[in-house]
Amino acid sequence: MTHPTSSHASLQGSTAALRIVRQLLSKPLSALALLCCLLVILAALFAPWLAPLNPYDLASIDIMDAQLAPGSQNFAATLTYYLGTDGQGRDMFSAILYGLRTSLFVGVFSGLIAMTIGTFLGLIAAYYGGRTDTLIMRAVDIMLGFPTIMVALLLLAMLGQGVEKVIFALVVVQWAYYTRAVRSSALVESNQEYMEAARCLALPSQRILLRHLLPNCLSPLIVIGTIQTASAISTEATLSFLGLGVPITEPSLGLLIANGSQFLLSGSYWISLYPGLVLLLTLFSINILGDRLRDLLNPRLQK
Repeated sequence: MTHPTSSHASLQGSTAALRIVRQLLSKPLSALALLCCLLVILAALFAPWLAPLNPYDLASIDIMDAQLAPGSQNFAATLTYYLGTDGQGRDMFSAILYGLRTSLFVGVFSGLIAMTIGTFLGLIAAYYGGRTDTLIMRAVDIMLGFPTIMVALLLLAMLGQGVEKVIFALVVVQWAYYTRAVRSSALVESNQEYMEAARCLALPSQRILLRHLLPNCLSPLIVIGTIQTASAISTEATLSFLGLGVPITEPSLGLLIANGSQFLLSGSYWISLYPGLVLLLTLFSINILGDRLRDLLNPRLQK
């Protein structure tokens, strides 16, 4: 039988989520950003079914179709390239869908890992305090003292290319942001009466952290997670553009932009333009949602 308290908490959570969605849809800009994010996610998830060709299948690529302008047909006149082709003859529409899939996977997966590590360390630092707090926060200060791109470049220069290596580098440069945000929120919540009651009842530390402290720190965590996801996608695109990100066999949007940069002066602008526009739209939508969520989840910003 379901406990009445847990059922009430679930109902409150669902109501709060619906309220946030309604408030997001009430503003035209945030509603448009939410729609763009959904379209981007669906396009990435269903890329194998939406793409006319598999850009990774060498058998389907014809070098005779290289650098065809948008709207051109292939050499055999059996397929129309609505966004043109790149220097290897790959359909740009298909390459963008698969590149978007790689970029979102790297950004979201690295963000989830960094959020888990950062949240755990932030809660530990706020709850135990003392030397534990000092040690963790000094590590955070050291990480935040270095430019993100410099640390990521240094790590990838040592580790080499690869999706899993890019994810590792992004986790290293992201976890400190989550730790600082969660610690700040947890310090405020630690002084609340429900936390004092939990300590007086001699509840296990694990239960206090996960059942009482963590749920009340989710609001800033959601905002930081949204913004850091956009930052991770942007950082990955920068690393791939510089040639230290994902390998050529698994191109992301950043690598597609880099591949087209050498053709800009020859007039084949579409090779870099369309991946760049998709990347810009993705980052813009996520950042708009992050800003709007910050306003909705922060009571001090409510009008």
